Amino acid sequence: MIKVFIVDDHKMVIEGLRLLLQNHPNINVVDYALSGEEAIEKIETVNPDVILMDVNMPGLNGIETTKKIVELLPNIKIVAISMHKESSLIKLMLSNGAKGYVLKNAGRDEVIEAIEKVFQNKMYLDETVNEIIINSVANTTKQKLTDTFPKLSRREKEILQLILEENTTQEIADKLFISFGTVETHRRNMLIKTGARNTVGLVKLAMEYDLLK
Repeated sequence: MIKVFIVDDHKMVIEGLRLLLQNHPNINVVDYALSGEEAIEKIETVNPDVILMDVNMPGLNGIETTKKIVELLPNIKIVAISMHKESSLIKLMLSNGAKGYVLKNAGRDEVIEAIEKVFQNKMYLDETVNEIIINSVANTTKQKLTDTFPKLSRREKEILQLILEENTTQEIADKLFISFGTVETHRRNMLIKTGARNTVGLVKLAMEYDLLK
């Protein structure tokens, strides 16, 4: 039997979760707390296997409460239950000791699966949360790649913008009052800086990594 403890500052949410889990043969809701402070007071006495933890609470919030409980009793598994979808908040909960994150609009099966998975010492993120984390990692990687590119000069950006607008080398030279050769020199320098093989590749990189920022 998995002993579950619920922490949420809304009694209605606690009652809803208790009803959701009450008929499950392997899960027993042993107690609850209406605040992080109350949870820390009760936790050593109750000694649950899994805690369903609200993230946004007045006073001691879910992140701080999770951190303190993990320090006190590292074997307790914590699942964040929240309406918040911000990747930064999800990562904070996980980095402070939560083993799972489930949105409050999740169904009964997802909540049960989360409890069972973390009890088995596995990580659980519901489908929406998992997608948020994946997108966040992808965007972070893209930003890191962007940061590795050498910065383009103001003139190079002007020329690149005109290239994106499908101007020819001569048209660019005329618009910027510079020589044809100077445009070609800037173009060649941009290819060298970015590692692009040709102008088409340069345009693709400009679009993908926002080189004109």
